[in-house]
Amino acid sequence: MSSDERRWLVIGVFVLSSAINYLDRQTLATLAPTLRREFHLSNQEYGWILSAFSVSYMLSAPFAGLLIDRIGLNRAISLVVGVWSCAGIGTGFTTGLAGLAGCRTVLGAAEAGGIPGAGKAIYQYLRASERALGNAANQAGVSVGAIAAPPIAAWIATNWNWRIAFAATGVLGLIWIPVWLWASRLAPQRPLEHATAASDANEMLRQPRLWAFVAANGLAMVGYSLWTNWTVSYLVDVHKISLAEAAAYAWIPPAVAMLGGPVGGWFSLRLIERGAEPMSARFRVCLGAAIAALATALVPVTPTPAWSAAAIAFSFFSISAFSVNMYTLPLDAFGGARAAFAISMLVASYGAIQAVISPAFGRVIDVHGYGPVAVFTALTPLAACAVLWCTKAVER
Repeated sequence: MSSDERRWLVIGVFVLSSAINYLDRQTLATLAPTLRREFHLSNQEYGWILSAFSVSYMLSAPFAGLLIDRIGLNRAISLVVGVWSCAGIGTGFTTGLAGLAGCRTVLGAAEAGGIPGAGKAIYQYLRASERALGNAANQAGVSVGAIAAPPIAAWIATNWNWRIAFAATGVLGLIWIPVWLWASRLAPQRPLEHATAASDANEMLRQPRLWAFVAANGLAMVGYSLWTNWTVSYLVDVHKISLAEAAAYAWIPPAVAMLGGPVGGWFSLRLIERGAEPMSARFRVCLGAAIAALATALVPVTPTPAWSAAAIAFSFFSISAFSVNMYTLPLDAFGGARAAFAISMLVASYGAIQAVISPAFGRVIDVHGYGPVAVFTALTPLAACAVLWCTKAVER
C-alpha cells in the first residue's frame, strides 16, 4: 500500500467516528414523534430538548479544541468518543424528561470534540490542497450516520422499543476506539509548528477574522440544523404518514448531502489547481452553494412526501457543499497547531445558533407551520457569504 493510500485509509477510519457521532445524534431526531408522544411534548418543547444538547455543545467546543491541541488527537478523541457513547447508551435508560435532557447535555459536551478532532486529523495526515476533500470525506461520514439513523432507529423501535435503539448505536462508538488507535499508526503525521494551546487561543480570540468565520458558520448552519432535526417530524406532521413511512424517505436528504461535500471539495480543489488562492476558491464555492440554497424556500409547497424529500435533499446538498469549504477556511488561515481550536469555534457557533433557533422554530411551526421557517433558512447562507465578504475574512 502506498503512502497516499495509507494516509487516506487513516482518514477513512477517523471518518467512521463522525458517522457514529451523527448516528447517535440523529437517533433522537428519527424517534422524535415517538418521544414527543411518550413525554407529551409540543414542537417547542422538543426544540428545548435540542437546545439542551446545543448549549452544551456550544460551551464545550472551545475547551474540546484546546484539549485536542494540548494532549494530542489520539488521547482526546478516545476520551470524547467514550463519553458520548456512554451518554447515548444512557439515553435508553431514561425514565423522564429530565433524564432525557441530562443525557443530551452530556452527549452535546462530548460530541463537541468530534469535528475539531476531524480538523486536526485532516491537517496532520493530508496535504493543503487535499483538505477540502478531507472535510468532504468527513462530511460524507456525517451523512452516512444521518442516512443510517432513520432506518436503523425506526426498525429497532418498531420491532423492540426506542430504548434499545439508543443503546445499540452507543455501543458502536466504544468499538471504534481501539480500531482508531491501531489505524492512526499506519501513516506518518504532518509535523506541527510549535505552539502553546492556551496562549495561541487567546491570540486567536483577538483576531476579527476568527469571529467572522464564527458568525458566517452560524448563519450557514441554520439549514443544517433544520433538516437534521426536523425532517422526520416534517414528513409525519405535514404529510400525515407513520414513523416507518417517514423513515423510508428521511434517509434520502442525507444521502444526497453526502454527494454535496465531495462536489464542494472538488470545485475548490479545481479552482486552486487553476491558480486561485485557497481561501478565495473556498469562498467562491460557498457563494455558489448559497445561491443554490435559495431553493429551500420551496420545500413547504411540495405536494407529496417524495417531492418533499427531494426538495429537502437539494437544500441539504447545497449546505453540505458550503460546509466543507467553510470548515476548511480556518485551517488555511490559522495552521495546524491551532487547527482543533479554530474548528472548535465554528462548532461552537453551530451549537449557539441551534440553541437559539430550535425552540424558536418549534414555536413558529406550532403556530404558523413550516413555511416561514423555510423562507428564513433559504436566506441564511447568503447572509453568511455577506459576512465573509464584508469583513474581508477570505483575503490573504
